[in-house]
Amino acid sequence: MAAQIPVRGVEGADKASVLNVANAMTVLRLLLVPVVAFFLAYEDGQDRKARILAAALFTVAALTDHWDGHLARSRGIVTTFGKVADPIADKALMLVTLGTLSTLGLLSWWVTGIIAFREIGVTILRFAVLKYAVIPASMGGKIKTVIQIIAIGLYVLPITAVWLALTAQVLMIVAVALTIATGAEYVFQVATILAAARASRASALKGA
Repeated sequence: MAAQIPVRGVEGADKASVLNVANAMTVLRLLLVPVVAFFLAYEDGQDRKARILAAALFTVAALTDHWDGHLARSRGIVTTFGKVADPIADKALMLVTLGTLSTLGLLSWWVTGIIAFREIGVTILRFAVLKYAVIPASMGGKIKTVIQIIAIGLYVLPITAVWLALTAQVLMIVAVALTIATGAEYVFQVATILAAARASRASALKGA
């Protein structure tokens, strides 16, 4: 289980300016979301060049999710804006791309539904306990994200090779399995945090 980082441990980082390169990358990722969807859906997804461009832009956008976080932490430019906007941009890229794939009939809706439910649910849970602790991404969550990115990227590409299409399907199945497993892990962590918070309040009331 991933360690829970007390919120007070990151308060000092909020003194950094909002106008920094890490936040610029986050905004860029948000701006690329509709662009990726546009080229993916161009000519009902039948234009090979547009699909290849969509895959390239999706990859660039996905990479900024790693770069902005690394830069923010290494340069001490973590901001409240970044902490809120980064997961929103990340989820928007994944879910809009998945939704577009499903709309075009390239990916089953149940896959998109499971991933959407987990990603939105985990984001809500993380914000719900933010006043008590910051829950960092677990190793399983990081692996899930990498596999998700690769699988989605392959689905976006206009694949014709059977072996490559099969690889994309297997990776997506693995991504869904990890999505469910890591989602359950987050629920357990949130339940633990809330239980500890209730116990602390009860203890404080008894001592008052």
